[in-house]
Amino acid sequence: MKKQNILLVLMLVLGLMLAACGAQPAAPAPTEAPKQEAAPAQEQAAAPAEAEPAEEAITLTYLVDDGETDQLLAHAFADGYMALHPNVTIEIENRPGGGDGDNIVKTRLATGDMTDVFFYNAGSLLQALQPAKTLVDLTNEPYMDTIDDAFKQTVAQDGKIYGVPNQSAMGGGILYNKKIYEELGLSVPKSWAEFAANNEKIKEAGIAPVIAAYGDTWTSQLFVLADYYNVQAANPNFAADYTANKAKYATTPAAMAGFAYIQEGYEKGWYQQDYATTKFEEGIKLLADGVGAHYPMLSFALPTIATNWPDKVNDIGFFAQPGPSADKNGATIWMLSANYIPQTTTGKKLEVAKDFLAYTVSPEAIAMLNEKVPPSGPYLIKGAKLPDDALPAVKDIAAYIESGNSAPALEFLSPVKGPNLEHLCVAVGTGQMTAEEAAKAYDEDVKKQAQQLGLEGW
Repeated sequence: MKKQNILLVLMLVLGLMLAACGAQPAAPAPTEAPKQEAAPAQEQAAAPAEAEPAEEAITLTYLVDDGETDQLLAHAFADGYMALHPNVTIEIENRPGGGDGDNIVKTRLATGDMTDVFFYNAGSLLQALQPAKTLVDLTNEPYMDTIDDAFKQTVAQDGKIYGVPNQSAMGGGILYNKKIYEELGLSVPKSWAEFAANNEKIKEAGIAPVIAAYGDTWTSQLFVLADYYNVQAANPNFAADYTANKAKYATTPAAMAGFAYIQEGYEKGWYQQDYATTKFEEGIKLLADGVGAHYPMLSFALPTIATNWPDKVNDIGFFAQPGPSADKNGATIWMLSANYIPQTTTGKKLEVAKDFLAYTVSPEAIAMLNEKVPPSGPYLIKGAKLPDDALPAVKDIAAYIESGNSAPALEFLSPVKGPNLEHLCVAVGTGQMTAEEAAKAYDEDVKKQAQQLGLEGW
């Protein structure tokens, strides 16, 4: 073999050996990697930055009743919270008010089909939900220090707190059209006799003295429920005696008076035509338009008037339901309704639901509500003030509270409240029952509920 060929073969073999060495696996990485010099500025700029992990998308369901004011509140809360938390979607579900709505809430809790958050009454109706067994305990949430102690009592059971206020306190009494009063030269009545006299003058003027909206049966109860200040004035221990089964509506004249007032309205023709089928919103329109002079109602109706008839809301005032004595005139006050979380809400949804409730009582949320939903009464959240342009009727209610002439409604002082009161009131207001018959029937109605709650003496 020639020398040139031998040299060529040797070079080829050497190249193959070097290639084989390059294919060997890399050595294990050292325990501590050696520090490396920083890359040039151009290389650093070219390296893509790590993307921050996106927040987990969460959807909360929120059950509220279908009243217009409650819808306004619910959507305001939901929209405000979602604006701060783009990863959260709050879907609002609707239910009817009154007894039908109560049944839906109870059924959904019993079947484990409740929404993640829901709106419901405070006070006696809450106790029927057995909150210790069905609702999330909110006692130790940080925002509880900002909530009025009087309200906490209305959403508590056995010392634990289960609800968060979702609106201002409400006055229960008579919303009235101030223009009608001015035109007829009437004064705000402080006794029932004065109220009845005003009604006769209004009727003579061709205006319905009292608006009734029995198409929504829950509205029929106000003459009974808003009269509680007068009941307490006559019988200071009524709430305790009633809870202990020592006092009855049918045997306590001051308590039965509310049923008698409904009967009087029917017998004297105070109610407008078609009152048996008129709906709540229609009743509000009758008041705003001056077709009717008085509407026995909770003040939560005021934001609806402000929204739908902003040019007429300043014509609406409020006065306490008059009783036997002008010297003992005062307003019955409803504590705020509340938002609750059922025990079926768990995990990340529970965390977000709690944060949502915290938002609803924050200064930011209250400021937002004052802009979007005019308050229907004073707030019971520390630091939350009525705006300077609060509605005249709201200022009327606040004056009763500030002067000390107010009392909580019975349902916030006693857990006993029968579910059929609205239907009994409709029966009286349409002439199907007398006040005495309805009072006796109601005493039997509350007996069933008291026994279900396990109260002593029943």
